[in-house]
Amino acid sequence: MENLSLRPKGDFTWTAEYQQLYILTEHWQSDLQFYKDDLQFLHHLIDKYFIWLTHKENLDEMRNLASGLSEISKNCDGLLEKTSKHLTHLAELMDDPFKYDSHKFRSEHEELENEIASFIKNFWKIKKETFAVSEQVIEKEVKRLNP
Repeated sequence: MENLSLRPKGDFTWTAEYQQLYILTEHWQSDLQFYKDDLQFLHHLIDKYFIWLTHKENLDEMRNLASGLSEISKNCDGLLEKTSKHLTHLAELMDDPFKYDSHKFRSEHEELENEIASFIKNFWKIKKETFAVSEQVIEKEVKRLNP
């Protein structure tokens, strides 16, 4: 899978001070919360257009889309939880640098970052698909109802 790096170039994860990693992780958490809000909007969009559906073909498309949105929403919630734990560990490390194994912690930081990057890639894909499918369904239904 493609690694979409959100960190500064180079070996930032391995050389940054814990405070810098904390600030970066706070940004991730803020971004994830924004994506969560955006996903709620997309769910609302799908729910709103379910009432327009009278053809099975359209209903199946929207169900598949709703299922994908539910899956990515769960992923977002999981990442928000992981990010929150990660921030707690970072705060503990800033208070006591010997609390955790630094190498293991930095590896986990990099892994979390890669998971978030993958989530963002999937988020944009499903968002684009949601708008495209919604538009197609609306156009089909309008044409069918207004020949």
